[in-house]
Amino acid sequence: MIPYKDENPTFLPPVVTVGIIIVNALVWLFVQGAGSEPSLGASVCRLGLIPGELTRTLPLGTAVPLGPGITCVIGPPSYAAIFTSMFMHGGWLHIIGNMLFLWVFGNNIEDSMGHVRFLVFYLLCGIAAAATQIVVDPHSRVPMVGASGAISGVLGAYVLLYPRVRVHLLVPLGFFVTTIVLPAYVMLLYWFVLQVLQGALGLFARVEGGVAVWAHVGGFLAGLILIKPFTNPALLAQRRVPHAT
Repeated sequence: MIPYKDENPTFLPPVVTVGIIIVNALVWLFVQGAGSEPSLGASVCRLGLIPGELTRTLPLGTAVPLGPGITCVIGPPSYAAIFTSMFMHGGWLHIIGNMLFLWVFGNNIEDSMGHVRFLVFYLLCGIAAAATQIVVDPHSRVPMVGASGAISGVLGAYVLLYPRVRVHLLVPLGFFVTTIVLPAYVMLLYWFVLQVLQGALGLFARVEGGVAVWAHVGGFLAGLILIKPFTNPALLAQRRVPHAT
């Protein structure tokens, strides 16, 4: 299910949400070469988050092959990677999907917090997401990249603030695509349960690589926890005022 809009108007211009989308797009185009090599592989190695590197459980100089002709070399831990990895992506579908989720749900959360609070909230959720993935798999050699951990925090906040808002979704069915409309809590809790199940299966199967689903889980839980202290009561009250007709 792919969300493409919600029935949840905003009052404030979503300058931070749009700004984050623009930064991700610029990084993708000019740092990651729009997915072309060698820029993509080099950027993932240099700016992605490798749990085993950060926890120092991998020896310096360890070679980590990512694909044909692409090898990361483990170096000293770089804590800046916790932040830089939030703005890196692995492919066109990765960045487009993340930015679509951020646009659909982020503007309403920014509208409920204000610009500065939302930016801090977003970054904290990203940190929590990275920390969760590191705790679950501290020896991993696979670079972690993507905004989805931080965006998962936005989803956690949304499900608490606006559980019954109607969300419009694309549903691919083989060669056909249909649309459905669901309450936000149905779509988002389904998504969260899917992440937990995928994470549990990954631990059981001991599969290395793929999607960092525990980062999604950690970000979502961080959003649930942080939404109350970060919400601006005055802005939230304004959002509950019905539109004049």
